[in-house]
Amino acid sequence: MHLKQAAPTGPSTTLQADAAARGWPLWRLGFRPFYLGAALFGALALPLWIAILSGQAAPRLALAPLLWHGHEMLFGFAGAVIAGFLLTATRAWTGLATLRGAPLAALALLWLAARVAALAAPYPVYAVLDGLFLPGVAAALATVLVRAQQWRNLPLAGLIVLLALANGAFHLAVLGVFAFDPLRALFAALALIVMIESVIAGRVVPAFTANAVPASRPRRWRALERATLVLSALGLCAWVFEGPPHLAAALLALAAALHLARWLAWQPWASRGRPMLWILHLSYPWIPVGFALLALARLAGIPASAGVHAFAVGATAGLIVGMITRTARGHTGRALRASRAEVVAYGAIVAAALLRVLLPLAAPSWSVAARDSAALAWTLAFAIVLFVFTPWLLAPRADGRDG
Repeated sequence: MHLKQAAPTGPSTTLQADAAARGWPLWRLGFRPFYLGAALFGALALPLWIAILSGQAAPRLALAPLLWHGHEMLFGFAGAVIAGFLLTATRAWTGLATLRGAPLAALALLWLAARVAALAAPYPVYAVLDGLFLPGVAAALATVLVRAQQWRNLPLAGLIVLLALANGAFHLAVLGVFAFDPLRALFAALALIVMIESVIAGRVVPAFTANAVPASRPRRWRALERATLVLSALGLCAWVFEGPPHLAAALLALAAALHLARWLAWQPWASRGRPMLWILHLSYPWIPVGFALLALARLAGIPASAGVHAFAVGATAGLIVGMITRTARGHTGRALRASRAEVVAYGAIVAAALLRVLLPLAAPSWSVAARDSAALAWTLAFAIVLFVFTPWLLAPRADGRDG
C-alpha cells in the first residue's frame, strides 16, 4: 500500500526531516526494520520447524515445540508485519511523525531479542522480552492517533492492546499462573489478526482495485461492512471460547458468507494481469474459507487445523507477501509493478496455502508430504522477498525523499 506522505508544515519541520534523512535508512520508518525482520524470520522459521518435526534438529526451545511454532508465527512473524505496516500507515493518516531513529531501533531490537530468547534464554526472560513488544507498538500508535484526533483509526491500537493481552495470557498459562490451555490464547491471537486483516483489507483492496483498473466498480456497502465485522467477531469469539457447537457453527458460517459477498463486491476478476493486485484478491478469500472450515470442524468433525491454517497461511501469509511488496516498493520510491521474482513469490505462497489446507483434507495419507511441501513453498516465497527487498530496505529512498 503506497501511503500518501504528508507535506512538511514549515521550515523547522523541513530542517528536522532533512536531518533525519541523513540517519541510517533502516531506522527512518517502521516498515523498514519490521518487514526485513519478518521476511528473515519467515524464511528461517519454517525450515527449523520441519527439521524439529522430522527429528533433524533439537534446539533448546523455551517452550514446547508446537507452542513455539504457533506463538512465534503469530506474535513474532505476523506481529512484526503488523507493527511495520501500522507504524508506517499512521504517519500517512495523521501527517505526524511515528517512531524513527533510536526509539524505532529499540523497538525493533526488542522484537529481535525476544525471537532469540525463545531459542537461547530461560522462559521468564523470553516471556518478559516478548511481552513488552506489543504494548510498545500500541503506545506508539495510540500516542500519534490521539495527538491527531484520529478517532476512526484508534480501534486498531485497541486491537493491538487485545493482542498484547492474549500474548500475556499465553505466557501466564505456560508458566502455570493461569489454568487453561495456552493454545486458546494462540487461537485468540489468530482471531484478532483476522479481525485486523478484515479491517485493513476492507479499506485497501477495493481502493487498490479502483485505482489500478479505472473501469472497475468495486463496491463497499456500509451495512455489509459492519455486518461482516460484527459476525466475524461473534463467530471468532464462539470458536475461541468454545461456545455451543451449533451456535458457533452458525455464526462462523454466516461470517463466511458475508466475507464471500464482500470479496465479490470488490470485483476480484478485475485484478487479472496485475500481480500486485491479484495476490491480495487470491489471499482474502481464505478468510471465508477459514470461517467455513471452522464451522465444519464444529459440526462434521474435520480437523480444526484446516481452518487455522486457512487463516494463517492462506490469508495472513498471502496478504503479508502482497502488502510487503507493495508498501515497500511505494515507500522506497519504486514503481508499483511486481518483478518476475515477486510473481514467483506470490505463486509460491498460494501453493503453500493449497498444499497445507486443502491437500490434507482431500488425501489425509499425504498430510506429512503436504505439510513439508507447503513449508518449502512458504520458505521460497519469503526467501525471494528477503533477496529482492533487503538492499532497498537498507538504502535511502530511490527518489531521495525521507522515509
